[in-house]
Amino acid sequence: MNDDQLLRYSRQIMLPAMDIAGQQALLDASVLIIGLGGLGCPAAMYLAASGVGNLVLADDDKVDLSNLQRQIAHTTASIGMAKTESAARTLAGLNDTVNVEVISSRLEGDALDAAVNAADVVLDCTDNFTARFAINAAAVKYQVPLVSGAAIRMEGQVSVFDSRDAGNPCYQCLYQAGDDVQLSCSESGVMAPLVGIVGTMQAMEVIKVITGMGKTLVGRLLFIDAQTMQIREMALKKNPACPCCA
Repeated sequence: MNDDQLLRYSRQIMLPAMDIAGQQALLDASVLIIGLGGLGCPAAMYLAASGVGNLVLADDDKVDLSNLQRQIAHTTASIGMAKTESAARTLAGLNDTVNVEVISSRLEGDALDAAVNAADVVLDCTDNFTARFAINAAAVKYQVPLVSGAAIRMEGQVSVFDSRDAGNPCYQCLYQAGDDVQLSCSESGVMAPLVGIVGTMQAMEVIKVITGMGKTLVGRLLFIDAQTMQIREMALKKNPACPCCA
């Protein structure tokens, strides 16, 4: 690290659990963020500010006026722009030393496999089960830690799935293919700060996975009720009959 980096990240480096070694691990890491909406925006911004060296942003959508209530990496001037390009511009303003790559097409099939395989950690910030199952399958296949978040109305959830240990559960141990009743923000609504809470929790879990600090949410699922500001935790176990990781 050079002098500017030591100063920029000094408040993290002074944490005993982080130190210079942890900050260097962030600088050397590559993180894939799939979905640059309500969850992906705050997650990407905090990871860029924290010094993750390479961020890959994947989303095939464009910024719409209705996004701006919660998708804080985008601005009014971004309307009509690809979400990846809009977010990349915001991240460059936050920390121009971070390398940002964009994938502005739908990430699926071989392209999804290649992107996941090249990452140290994957963030699932998507909003449908089809995408989540595909991302999980690729993460299991290439043994890449997956940080998953979701938010709808006033409720959110966060967990980490790390298939590097064969005893850990994967996302499909929790949700099966038949659990395909999908609520959308456009139909059910979502409170703006809630997605920020969940997205920043995802960013925190990514940092912990990369640096080894603390205890991650592997094997645990957090439920956030923003209306009462209560957080509950549920233990997750590997499903021995899981069609993805068993």
